[in-house]
Amino acid sequence: MTTPIEDLTLRLRGFVAARDWERFHTPKNLAMALAGEAGELLAELQWLTAEESAQVMADETAGARVRAEVADVAIYLFRLADTLGIDVVEAAHAKLDEGERRYDVATYRGIARKAPPLP
Repeated sequence: MTTPIEDLTLRLRGFVAARDWERFHTPKNLAMALAGEAGELLAELQWLTAEESAQVMADETAGARVRAEVADVAIYLFRLADTLGIDVVEAAHAKLDEGERRYDVATYRGIARKAPPLP
């Protein structure tokens, strides 16, 4: 049995292979495409107030655009991770573990400043 992320990764591999695009999907190209798509997502929210951005999905048209950009970001992220052999879930858990060590609740609750690097 596979996870939804594994299913998506396999579907992406098949999509790329069927079109003979593997040669274009270098880590550099995928990272650049990911950055471009993240910029397109940002553009959908750029001039909204904090409150408007929190409610963007309530607007059918704007919500559809945001959903499509989030999907593009996810597709390129998972494709890049697959190309580099990174387990996204494992990497995210490791990063959260580090964050829990760096940002202890007693010191950082309600505070948005950056913590010093771990020794």
